[in-house]
Amino acid sequence: MVVQQLMVQKGLRYRMYQELVPEARLRGISVANMLVVTLVLLSFLFLALETEPALNSQPHWQAVFRVFNIFVVAAFAVEYLLRVFIAGLDPQYAGIGGRLKYMTRFYSIADLLAFLPELVVMALGLGVPLIALRVLRLFRLIKIARFVPAFDIFGAAVKRAGSQLLTALAMALMLVYVSAVALYFIEGVGGEHQESFASIPRAIWWAIATLTTVGYGDVYPVTPLGRMFASVIAVAGIGVVALPAGVFASAFSDELRERQEAKQDAVAHAYTAQAERTPEGTVPLPGTSGNLED
Repeated sequence: MVVQQLMVQKGLRYRMYQELVPEARLRGISVANMLVVTLVLLSFLFLALETEPALNSQPHWQAVFRVFNIFVVAAFAVEYLLRVFIAGLDPQYAGIGGRLKYMTRFYSIADLLAFLPELVVMALGLGVPLIALRVLRLFRLIKIARFVPAFDIFGAAVKRAGSQLLTALAMALMLVYVSAVALYFIEGVGGEHQESFASIPRAIWWAIATLTTVGYGDVYPVTPLGRMFASVIAVAGIGVVALPAGVFASAFSDELRERQEAKQDAVAHAYTAQAERTPEGTVPLPGTSGNLED
């Protein structure tokens, strides 16, 4: 049993696990995952180029786009199958039930949607135009999020500061509504009876543009009272924007510091594990919950 585990640990599946599973590496990104990231970025580049009439109207460019898209879909399909194949090295995904659990994860579903719809259309020759499926290629962005720590830290920081951000959002929405109501009565009902402020929903557009400091200038008050109130709203908008920014910056800094500390601890434990074998004579894979399984 020990020999079999060691053979699996040092065999092809173990090497593929180290290459494809980000958690299996203590630092950096593997060559295979770097190729995946590169392919995703190229697919977004080609997606943009496909929308250019000067290119997609030429037969040779159409052939280039078609061949590249087929290659990307095939590559992502192979990558997905390999990930499902090696998932069993982690005991929580061992066996058929474990594989099904792995396939229903958020990242796994995103990986599937990144290629499966287009693959089905290509294979069956359905009448659905591929251009209608281009929007599903945005799921490939999630593949990058798995390998780039910044995306994960961003999500964790938002979750950490969720209650404070919701409070700031509630304050902003309240201020938007109060501003819209005030300008409706000042500029819409009274004053010059502007059409842009003829109703509260119309005035909300001005309130949002002003409070977010965008200031498109297509809608603005013309009466002295309206301009004075708009000035107050514009100044308040600076605080509305600054408050959630400060809250998120603090949460992001705390999350980054904790992850760096956790990473240093993980490296120290990894070096200790290299010197101390488990009773079965194996070293658990990084990113798994225990010994190797099928």
